[in-house]
Amino acid sequence: MNIIIREAKIIDSKSPFHNKTVDILIVDGFIKKIGRSLPNLEKADEVKLDNLHVSQGWFDSSVSLGEPGFEDRETISNGLAVAAKSGFTAIALQPNSFPIIDNQSQVNFVVNKAHGFATQLFPIGALTKQSEGKDMAELYDMKKAGAIAFGDYNKSLDNANLLKIALQYVQDFDGLVIAFAQDENIKGNGAANEGVISTRLGLKGIPNLAEELQIARNLFLLEYTGGKLHIPTLSTKKSVQLIKEAKANGLNVTCSVAVHHLVLTDEKLEGFDTRYKVSPPLRTETDRKALLKGIKDGTIDMITSDHNPIDIEHKKMEFDTAKNGTIGLESAFGALMTVLPLETVIEKLTAGKSTFGIDVQTINEGSKANITLFNPEPKSIFTKSSILSKSKNSAFLGTEIKGKVHGILNQGKLILV
Repeated sequence: MNIIIREAKIIDSKSPFHNKTVDILIVDGFIKKIGRSLPNLEKADEVKLDNLHVSQGWFDSSVSLGEPGFEDRETISNGLAVAAKSGFTAIALQPNSFPIIDNQSQVNFVVNKAHGFATQLFPIGALTKQSEGKDMAELYDMKKAGAIAFGDYNKSLDNANLLKIALQYVQDFDGLVIAFAQDENIKGNGAANEGVISTRLGLKGIPNLAEELQIARNLFLLEYTGGKLHIPTLSTKKSVQLIKEAKANGLNVTCSVAVHHLVLTDEKLEGFDTRYKVSPPLRTETDRKALLKGIKDGTIDMITSDHNPIDIEHKKMEFDTAKNGTIGLESAFGALMTVLPLETVIEKLTAGKSTFGIDVQTINEGSKANITLFNPEPKSIFTKSSILSKSKNSAFLGTEIKGKVHGILNQGKLILV
């Protein structure tokens, strides 16, 4: 398929065409020519949209889809279609399906299921068997099958020695360990951020300490073992400081923050709406501002939607017993544009590729066409009609967002909303 994208402003700091408004000719999946008023000699389909901007394709480092086992929440095919229409050319799939993705055959299953879609799926293998935190899973076999990292989704590893051994073991094949940080003993039965809001509402609290203590321990382990560690979905001011100090000391650590922690706070819990029950919990305005600062100063490497579809039966419950999680692919860009500058949003939605070993394709002649198309300006209210996922548990329903995603061009396929 040959395509000319007309009058598109390129937002790609690694491209010589950064901030220039140009035409882009794509032939057989590769960018053949970039320039002004390109002649259509290839009889290419033309794409021309109002205030069109393009960037490198976005990558989401934490997406749950359900399949296999929880297809009522989301399927791989619909999930990849949602990701494409939300601007993501690649997603990292969490292993929290049923069965857990903890062996080579499970990695092969999801890779084969995702074949042929415009959005590429890269599996994360479970770090421990059944994500139970007891025995290390078949990491090397999963790596050979296509797993890009290893971690137990939203489960902290109590056994420090097991994490130590994993960090040492994966160095033999340049593996990446993901360590979610939340001390389960300190968390206890907590359901919300420990503070004024949880006290007033009578909800059991999860103190910041639950996250920070675990991060500190994991960083000490990394200092001892070497290797590469990724800490997902930071939520507190002190966590950002701990990562900043670790990087200054030369540790090979990266981290992410979820969109909802950059935009929302625990004040949203006033109505006991379980759409706002997430893990880690929504924190205070002080924490939110610290996370934004960490994004801007480079301490936080990437932003994830932490997309986690939950069926209505497990969300329409009392707050204490409802499952954690919000969907986030559809609202990610629009929500981020309300709190961060455009270039920062694009940088943090693409930076994760290098951490997870995914090819980075700049927008330049000769590069593979891996492109997200969007308009950063229009404002709208995020409504149920905006949700493409099977599950509807969005923390952003009713929120004003900024920007519109038009779609993606990847794998030789053009997907437009």
